[in-house]
Amino acid sequence: MELKSLKGIGVKTQDLFSRLDIYSVEDLLNFYPRDYDVYEKPALISECELDSPRPVYAIFGMIASSPSFFNKGKLSIITITVRDQVGNGIKLSWYNMPYLRSKLKMGSKYIFRGRVVRKGSSLNMEQASIFTPAEYQEKMGCMQPIYRLTHGLSNNAVIKAMKQALEIKETNLEKEYLPDWIRQSLQLAEHNFAISNIHFPRNKDDYIKARERLSFEEFFIFVLSMRLMKLTNERRPNKLVVKPDKRTDEFLKKLPFKLTKAQLSAWQEVRSNMYGPNLMSRLVQGDVGSGKTMIAVLALMDTVLNGYQGAIMVPTEVLAKQHYQSFTKYLEMAAIDTKIQLLVGSMTAKQKREAYADIESGETKLIIGTHALIQEAVKYKNLALVITDEQHRFGVNQRKSLSEKGEDPHILVMSATPIPRTLAIIVYGDLDISIIDELPAERLPIKNAIIDPSMRPNSYRFIEKQVRSGHQAYVICPMVEENEEIKACDVITYSKELKEKMPSDIRIEYLHGKMKASEKNDIMERFAQGQIDVLVSTTVIEVGVNVPNASVMMIENANRFGLAQLHQLRGRVGRGNAQSFCIFVSDVSKGQKRERLDILTKTNDGFKIAEEDLKLRGPGDFFGIRQSGDLDFGLADIYTDAGMLKKASDMAGLLLEKDPLLEGEENSYLKDKVDKYTLDALKNINL
Repeated sequence: MELKSLKGIGVKTQDLFSRLDIYSVEDLLNFYPRDYDVYEKPALISECELDSPRPVYAIFGMIASSPSFFNKGKLSIITITVRDQVGNGIKLSWYNMPYLRSKLKMGSKYIFRGRVVRKGSSLNMEQASIFTPAEYQEKMGCMQPIYRLTHGLSNNAVIKAMKQALEIKETNLEKEYLPDWIRQSLQLAEHNFAISNIHFPRNKDDYIKARERLSFEEFFIFVLSMRLMKLTNERRPNKLVVKPDKRTDEFLKKLPFKLTKAQLSAWQEVRSNMYGPNLMSRLVQGDVGSGKTMIAVLALMDTVLNGYQGAIMVPTEVLAKQHYQSFTKYLEMAAIDTKIQLLVGSMTAKQKREAYADIESGETKLIIGTHALIQEAVKYKNLALVITDEQHRFGVNQRKSLSEKGEDPHILVMSATPIPRTLAIIVYGDLDISIIDELPAERLPIKNAIIDPSMRPNSYRFIEKQVRSGHQAYVICPMVEENEEIKACDVITYSKELKEKMPSDIRIEYLHGKMKASEKNDIMERFAQGQIDVLVSTTVIEVGVNVPNASVMMIENANRFGLAQLHQLRGRVGRGNAQSFCIFVSDVSKGQKRERLDILTKTNDGFKIAEEDLKLRGPGDFFGIRQSGDLDFGLADIYTDAGMLKKASDMAGLLLEKDPLLEGEENSYLKDKVDKYTLDALKNINL
């Protein structure tokens, strides 16, 4: 059913929803809340955490001062002081609500609910709602959904549309597709109940039941899809046998460094696959800086020396250009005379036509590029190997689109996402896995420090010193622009303030994902070429460019990021010969949030960090920070819901033992779900 069939959804509103990839009522129902406004038990003022991602609190207190009323420009402001039952005080402010003066009587007791911020040395609650204890008791435990929005679309508009969609669903309930024995053994809620209660839970218990069911089914269908894909791959014969070539071995001997044991092991597994009886479909998972790219170089060398074409797809133009330069150098070192083609979106129409012609004729054997590699106009002659680098930035369908450019080519995917091996085996279920779990000996470990915001001036002086010695620095902020609802550093304001605090000759620029692709490429290229000293950025730089000269990574509001993402960001430095440093800025001095950050100062090993983070958090921390970043399902999270992922994997295994291809009549509806997911939904999950 089309979205415009709902009341209040006109052409303009429908366009706003389409920006969120919502085109139908079904899409809307699968658009889960990103958070909930939960009416919690009133807290003491001392319990209000300012760094919390959910800084809205309810406080039971007595009005301890007469209202103060004044005008500031067009604003009329009322302030009072409230004290809780242990005597702690907090200032409350309301804007353009003069009628409250008659209600706010000194000595009156209410429950005040609002956002808590710090202003100077005191705490302040702004625009608080006011409840009598009886009124608040009725709302206790209520959960109001908060949705991801786009400019022009309000949360209330989404709620209004969602309620209509649920009413329609109640008249046409969806058939249960999970086998009864699975639901009963795991005590999972029914699907229609889960959909209703993920949007408007009556209480936290119903929310948890709904989330467990929907997380399980996301994982379950995903795992089934992956395993059926792998089964298909394992049955495919190797039509493009890539024989080991001595010239590749000679190149290895010429390198100025030795491959680690883990690299050599991964290379032998890849080489054996390409020469073996069946099609290769392999993941090389390695920590940041572990040398995965060299495996790609060696595999592509063997491929072109056998007369075939090989292609490698990377997420950004800057990285594609860097790979082009390094691959060209390696082929020259190996004395391999073959044509390499760089294929990126910014090329002119003439350049693209010429490149397409050389690729189609087979004159070009090695192709390096971005998504441009999978454009319809690109036709390959004898593509034998396709590689996706930084695989977690591409959807499965993008990987599939590249492989379909050839006739059953070998597939090699590479990922630096540090997830525990136990989870990797499940998540990358359609691939064989090679793990590179050691760093080259010449890499200097990154030195780490956690500081509170008061120490920023010291960090700025340290960055200046590094710049003066010829190095560069990154500063990461969690937001693009200032936001009244979320108190966190933003790129635009931060870069402006940093320019005021640092000497004028230090070149500072900012970068964020909302910029045009051409602007982002220009900034990253100038930073890579040393024309920018300090780059203030969002996490858009997490993957995308290699700058060996960058020696400092400073991450603001570090507690707002998952550990896996922090480790990925840290991996942008430490790529050259100089000692590198990572500074985590956080005003959390104790507790579990600080304990999480401390893990990063104890090790630079991404796999250990992933394991420790999993142990520390455990499953079921539904309101915590999402950890897996780009391993992004609609609702589930492979870290938070690791236990559920394992259960889904176990149940998928048991089901496929009974019905290997889901051909039984009792599994027909489930098979339809899995087939649809394989064709459509996988494009929305980045691996």
